[in-house]
Amino acid sequence: MLDDAFPSFLIGLREGLEAGLIVSILVATLVRSGQKARLPQVWTGVLAAIGLALSFGAVLTFTAANLSGTSQEAFGGALSIIAVAFVTAMVFWMRRSARNLSSEIREKVTAALGMGGGVLVLTSFLAVGREGLETSLFLWTTARSAGEATGPAIGAGIGLVLAAGLCWGLYRRVLKINLTRFFTNTGLVLIVIAAGVLSYGLGDLQEGGVLPGGHAYAFDLSGSVDAGSWYATLVQGVFNLTVSMSWLQVVAYVLYLAVVLPLFVTGVRASEPKPAAGTAEVAEATPAAETAETTEPAPAAEAAGPSRPRWLLPAALVAVPAVVAGVVIAVSGGKPAAAGTVTVSDAQSDCGKGFTAPQPGQQTFQMHNAGGKTSEVYLVNPTTNAVYGEVEGLAPGTTRPLTATIGNGDYAWRCVPTGGPAVTSQTVHVTGGQNAVPAVLPVSEDDLNGPLAAYRTYVQSGLATLLTQTQKLQADVHGGDLDAARADWLTAHLQYSSLGAAYGTFADFDKKINGRADGLPDGVDDKDFSGFHRLEYGLWHNQSAADLAPVADQLVSDVDGLGKAFPSQDFDPTDLPLRTHEILENTLQFELTADTDEGSGTNLATAQANLAGTQELLTVLQPLIQARSPQLLGTVNADVKRVADLLAAQHHPDGGWTPVEQLDTTVRAQLNGATGQLLEDLSPIPDLLEIRKSA
Repeated sequence: MLDDAFPSFLIGLREGLEAGLIVSILVATLVRSGQKARLPQVWTGVLAAIGLALSFGAVLTFTAANLSGTSQEAFGGALSIIAVAFVTAMVFWMRRSARNLSSEIREKVTAALGMGGGVLVLTSFLAVGREGLETSLFLWTTARSAGEATGPAIGAGIGLVLAAGLCWGLYRRVLKINLTRFFTNTGLVLIVIAAGVLSYGLGDLQEGGVLPGGHAYAFDLSGSVDAGSWYATLVQGVFNLTVSMSWLQVVAYVLYLAVVLPLFVTGVRASEPKPAAGTAEVAEATPAAETAETTEPAPAAEAAGPSRPRWLLPAALVAVPAVVAGVVIAVSGGKPAAAGTVTVSDAQSDCGKGFTAPQPGQQTFQMHNAGGKTSEVYLVNPTTNAVYGEVEGLAPGTTRPLTATIGNGDYAWRCVPTGGPAVTSQTVHVTGGQNAVPAVLPVSEDDLNGPLAAYRTYVQSGLATLLTQTQKLQADVHGGDLDAARADWLTAHLQYSSLGAAYGTFADFDKKINGRADGLPDGVDDKDFSGFHRLEYGLWHNQSAADLAPVADQLVSDVDGLGKAFPSQDFDPTDLPLRTHEILENTLQFELTADTDEGSGTNLATAQANLAGTQELLTVLQPLIQARSPQLLGTVNADVKRVADLLAAQHHPDGGWTPVEQLDTTVRAQLNGATGQLLEDLSPIPDLLEIRKSA
């Protein structure tokens, strides 16, 4: 963990010091100008910049989390290369601008003072925001390359705290640092780290299929070097160099260093001032050391006597954490032990090749697909089929890590190629560990057949009821009783909305019965706009019974057709676990935003029907969920009750419902929050009940 902290520590220290210096200069300029009352405007801009940086990091994280495996690799690889570009530009810019940073910012602040408070807020926001965005991007890429967030977060936190302390010392004149040399030396280290990030990013792009040559290895030391050893872990954590790298990665790493390092060093020598003959060299003081009593930065003359080596302080700042990390990793054992490379193949003799009895505890296996098909691979107990770890969508020729906790018992690999039969490797027996380790009890298609049959019966019965209800609605419209039609429309629509898990099976009937006007060329006036929402629009927009009669007739015909077709329609059993989450996901997106409202204002009633449909699904799946996660159902049931109570509170005694737009702001936030929490707690069910092939 601590090996992954060093790059983040350095970027946090350097970027934090840059941002801190900028803030110090802003503050010092205001104090010197007698404008202390306007300091809150500076802090407002600074806090806004910090918020922007945090939001940017969150967007990157959540965007990556919602992509497929290969898309995640491509997304991460592209951002790694962008981060390298930013960091490279940053070190060159700071080398060139460090001397004039103070005067440039003072000029901007002086101009802002005469243009109002908003300009001062914007000045501080822009000055600090750039540093924040660079920091977020680089920290995100380093965390991704590390495969975990704890180490990078700790490193960045320590670096930022140390930077804040240094800035305070510089501002209070209790500390003097030659900042030009500091940024030069840390820049050299960052260039080396950036070369590793570039190499890692290109590797991600190769794994994501964006770039070719992912299997053309320049070297592969995985057979002779333990990737989980403390020294390999330290090198990978600090420099992003792995035990196996492609030719593209190696060439890019070498070329980047060969080009960027000489340019940086040459630029440093060209811009370095020469001391006057016969005098001691004067160290440059930070502009942040300004106070109300000074108009120019005071130089910090080096003390008489033997001079301290110029590189000592920056070298200590970047070297000590690396040494400490190395010691801790050597003592603690570093990351989860690597258990070698395991072959994934559709051939019985090759599946699991390289797998020997692993050591107990957490292990990381490098799963390499040597076959010709994209495959899934599971670490299983061959007797019970319990799953201890899995990798999905492993493309031919690619390698991905699988981390699992190994205890006492039997273990084997199950390779499942796309479109082919599952094959299982030879079994190995492990002793000396704990008896119970986390595992997922697999679900087969047979396990879902019972719940599927029960749910099909529920839907068939619901469709029969729906036909009766729509026929009553049809009679209301033909009889000209539109008040009765509005009431019966709601009854029938809620009945249909409670059958949410079958929407995927209803195929084209769903669009005819419950389609929306969105996307149609003429909107609500389009000839293809039909079903419940077309009737809703007409009933609540004073259209005549004669205009609505053909719409009602078509609705009855479509419901009748669906009822007759449903028994022979294919119902994918995997839809059941998925829809426990998807029904309410649509509810949150469409009903709780009133996006589907065509005038009735009954979205909350529809949400209640969706909730009832979800409860029916949970009922038929309860035995499977209970056997795999007994505590989950209790949590979900409590969430369901909370959402149900919030919805019921908006149902009026006269049968009406509060329109979403008229909800109290607090109540609406509570309802959205409760639904979001329910979705969060439902999200494990699709994975928990995923069908996994067995040999």
